[in-house]
Amino acid sequence: MAIEARAVDSAIPAAPVAEGGIAPVGGRFNTFRSLRHRNYRLIWIGTLFSSSGQWIQQAALGWLTYDLTGSAALLGAVNGARSLPLLFLGPVGGVAADRFDKKRLMLTTQAFMVVISLVFATLIVTGLLEVWHIFAFTLLSGVGWAFNMPVRQSIVPNLVPREDMMNAMALNSAAFNVTRIGGPAIAGLMIAKIGPGENFFIQAAMYIGVSITVMQLSLPQFKTVTNRSIRGGVTEGAKYVWHHPTLRTQMTLALVPVVIALPYVSLLPVVARDNLDKGPGGFGMMMSAPGIGAVASTLLLATMKDIERKGLLLLGAVFAFGIALIAFAASVSIFENYVLALALLVVVGACQMVFMTTNQTVLQLTTPDEYRGRVMGLFMLNQGLLPLGSLFGGVIAEFTNAQTALFVMGGSVMLLAVAFALFAKSVRTL
Repeated sequence: MAIEARAVDSAIPAAPVAEGGIAPVGGRFNTFRSLRHRNYRLIWIGTLFSSSGQWIQQAALGWLTYDLTGSAALLGAVNGARSLPLLFLGPVGGVAADRFDKKRLMLTTQAFMVVISLVFATLIVTGLLEVWHIFAFTLLSGVGWAFNMPVRQSIVPNLVPREDMMNAMALNSAAFNVTRIGGPAIAGLMIAKIGPGENFFIQAAMYIGVSITVMQLSLPQFKTVTNRSIRGGVTEGAKYVWHHPTLRTQMTLALVPVVIALPYVSLLPVVARDNLDKGPGGFGMMMSAPGIGAVASTLLLATMKDIERKGLLLLGAVFAFGIALIAFAASVSIFENYVLALALLVVVGACQMVFMTTNQTVLQLTTPDEYRGRVMGLFMLNQGLLPLGSLFGGVIAEFTNAQTALFVMGGSVMLLAVAFALFAKSVRTL
């Protein structure tokens, strides 16, 4: 415990004062207090642009793949391929975040994602698209995110005071999920009206918007690691996590819902078309529904000044996530009720975001500056392992049906949450 306390104390510098010399405002419902800090505000606006592009891409790719192939297994493979580079390059991206100029690294990755989005959109609108193009674009997008996500996440604790970290992380999640509400719905409507190619032109425009916000950042001086190879940097970060009890447990816990349950998203095109007889518009609404619950839950977390017993909150949210997935599966297989399915997807999104936001807040607060990029890079492994879950869910859906896959996902994550509650004391006492 003494080791953990020292790590936490060294992780965050003295609390900055809001721009203009105004101290952060207190108040019971001061939900958006982190936005008083200019640099954080720019990052937050960039998150709005970035996540808009990401959700438009995910919805359009899912529908495009299933419409082109009619295969649930290939649909799962494409969704998994988006995260596959994070498995191999996420830790490397973390080393880059600790070694190179953070602002320049963010601008480089954004430029890369603009280019590949424009090329892919051109292939679609010119009628040259083939299945392998979808996989290539998905993998290249994953490469961009492997270098972009660790550096963006690693700077947040240096932009807000320590007492606002939970608020800042919750607002980040809220920004991501506000666009989750509108992005997929707009993407679905655009697919129905004008086709999927235009979605990727819009995605490129969103990434240009991110670049504009990054160029305006005025970041503090960061400690950088310059005397180690990439392999040495990854190894050093992994050893730090392994020998830190809280970080080790949090990294392990992060794998539970992300690997086993989050691939439910890849099955939504199948559920929309085969179980509920919905077209692109209805599918887009199903993709958006979890975002409503996610925004509501993260804004609630942002409003609360602090939360005691974060470990119990984590475990409860993971368990509830599993229950909500099982209920959603029942709504489409037993009741075949579209409205009920949408309502349950709202609950799924709320449980998912409570867990993820709380988990990442603890990770950020526990990690010192010089390791934070590498720790966030290792944290990306949970996204990199998504292909296993997506393929698992897609194969089950292919040989049985989508609702059976959802039942298995929900039940598995519930059992694993119980296992952590029984055997992981460091989580219960957080």
